[in-house]
Amino acid sequence: MIAATIAQEIGVRPDQVETALKLLAEGNTVPFIARYRKEVTGGLDDTQLRTIETRATYLRELEERKQAILEAIEEQGKLNDDLRREILECDTKARLEDLYLPYKKRRKTKADIAREAGLEPLLEELISQPAADPQELASKYLREGFEDEKKALDGARAIIIDRCALDADLVGQVREEMFSSGTMEASVVAGKETEGAKFKDYFEFAEPFSSLPSHRILALLRGESEGILQLNLNAGDDDIYENMIATRFELDRSSQWLSQAVRWSWRTKLYISAGLDVRMRLKEVAEEGALQVFATNLRDVLLAAPAGQRATLGLDPGYRNGVKCAVVDPTGKVLDTAIVYPHQPQNQWSQAVQTLSSLCASHGVDLLAVGNGTASRESEKLAGEVADLIAKAGGKRPTPVVVSESGASVYSASQ
Repeated sequence: MIAATIAQEIGVRPDQVETALKLLAEGNTVPFIARYRKEVTGGLDDTQLRTIETRATYLRELEERKQAILEAIEEQGKLNDDLRREILECDTKARLEDLYLPYKKRRKTKADIAREAGLEPLLEELISQPAADPQELASKYLREGFEDEKKALDGARAIIIDRCALDADLVGQVREEMFSSGTMEASVVAGKETEGAKFKDYFEFAEPFSSLPSHRILALLRGESEGILQLNLNAGDDDIYENMIATRFELDRSSQWLSQAVRWSWRTKLYISAGLDVRMRLKEVAEEGALQVFATNLRDVLLAAPAGQRATLGLDPGYRNGVKCAVVDPTGKVLDTAIVYPHQPQNQWSQAVQTLSSLCASHGVDLLAVGNGTASRESEKLAGEVADLIAKAGGKRPTPVVVSESGASVYSASQ
């Protein structure tokens, strides 16, 4: 099932995903599989393999969590067929946890106390009779712990707030609306203007969550952690969220009591939970963006010419599969490639010397870079003979250099 899901997501066959997962489970790395097991995986590249690895981990954890939640709800005797189906069809961890909220073990809340005191019927009356006097309705529900109308109405309000906080569909809807419509606002903490001068661009700042780039998110969070900036998550128009709540539970907002209960549900519960989710998502965006910037910078470093801008002939030594060769110009552009077979079993030494000498002469090669892997010593000897041959012919002798192959396979089979 996991293989089929991932295959559909990345547009490959399920058997390709199954093979990749098997290879990964055996301890093979993504670069190794991408480079040496293409015929087994059907040509999956490193990007697809990394996606398979990441998604498989996520989906396995999701399946394990589903089973744990199903068992927990079943122990409570509250698992029905509809809930089971909804949990099993869940495709994200966030949605799964939303569904589990009403059944999660928690400390006794004000809403629980109000329910135990029998105030749920009061709430139903308040909802079904929006034109009635709340005080008058509450007067029929006075009891221990709720000795007056105000306390009884507070108990009913606690129950409606709890319903909102535990409704998976409403929580998910509010969370998505806040992230897509909300704005991050920042201001300087009073008296920190001089100390926090490096954050001056954020002393009066506002930008939508959905368009915040990673470097700004990181700067805002750092400014907050250093006590320089005060951040505010502006969800936008409160009325949008209050209407969501009223619509979900069919609450008539012409009733002042119900309208106030809706407002409390939004500000004291749903805004806080959605805000925590927004922060988490922004942090994930920031971390991913930071990694991308680091990768770009590292790429520039890795591609920088280690010996300066000089035409170079690189040799990747090998026996049976030959010595793979490539000439790059001073800017790193590939000019020519060849494969020679100077070593056993072919032993085509003379032909290899001629081929490499021709490449050096044609492209004005300054350096002969020999990888330090298998057949390195023999290939170094080959490079030396080529250099000597060019020098004897009156050309400028290229310098043979042995270079480290550490990370070459990983680098050649990764983004």
